[in-house]
Amino acid sequence: MRKLTYLAVFEPTATGYSVYFPDVLGCASHGEDFEEAQKQAAQALGLHIYGIEKDGDEIPVPSKMPKVDSETAEGYMVSPITIFPDLVRNELDNRAVKTNLTIPAWLKEIAEAQGVNYSKIFQTALMDYLGINEVSMQNKK
Repeated sequence: MRKLTYLAVFEPTATGYSVYFPDVLGCASHGEDFEEAQKQAAQALGLHIYGIEKDGDEIPVPSKMPKVDSETAEGYMVSPITIFPDLVRNELDNRAVKTNLTIPAWLKEIAEAQGVNYSKIFQTALMDYLGINEVSMQNKK
């Protein structure tokens, strides 16, 4: 399983810690205490790398020594943050999302009277329509 580790800069603030990744421009987070800041930093990094990959951009190479911004607050700490991009992608790509569809009122009444699970039927019908089966989707992961 692929693993990425980047060095994060944790700088103390009046309300906890602000976090940024010198090697991953634009990726920042915060937390009320160091433990929460680490957790939020890992989540932010995972989402940021997911977005980079989704856009087809090149993943930044982690450095061994971060370039700390000269405006970083005194008392900062540097700590490694590790993510597993494949797990993040799997979770995000397979999350349930809402979509709106329109059907005739009479059809809705009959379906509800029979306890129809709209989500399951819609997923099955859409996969059938697109020629996708669950096995091929699982192999794609």
